[in-house]
Amino acid sequence: MSGTPTVTAVLQEAPYLVQLSDDLGHTWPADEPLEVGGGNVGPAPDRLILGGLGTCTAITIKMVAARRNWPLTGVRVEVRLNPGGKPESGNDIARRVFLEGELSDEQRAQLLKIANACPMHKLLTGEIRIHTDLG
Repeated sequence: MSGTPTVTAVLQEAPYLVQLSDDLGHTWPADEPLEVGGGNVGPAPDRLILGGLGTCTAITIKMVAARRNWPLTGVRVEVRLNPGGKPESGNDIARRVFLEGELSDEQRAQLLKIANACPMHKLLTGEIRIHTDLG
């Protein structure tokens, strides 16, 4: 694994279609929905961010449960952006975690706490600086 996570986005010929690639050799499309002129052949940018949070949450919970030998058999995470409508300032992300397995109430509570410790949760709730220049 490389030291610095890197994703490159290249705009394609089709309106709003972007081919993404990362430093680990993965490629995937991103696009906009049909109603805003895209082709809807990949997730929109907001879905990519929500997907990152949901993925990180599920993986982090699974890792902790496995280390503790807890009987977690499945995790599903639903993440929604501004489910109550766009607020006057900022944005709201609602995350709902579904845990499967014969877990005690205490184990379930601990795994819910763990959700807030995933790296993407920390990234999204921390201070972010974006430095942009021309290449």
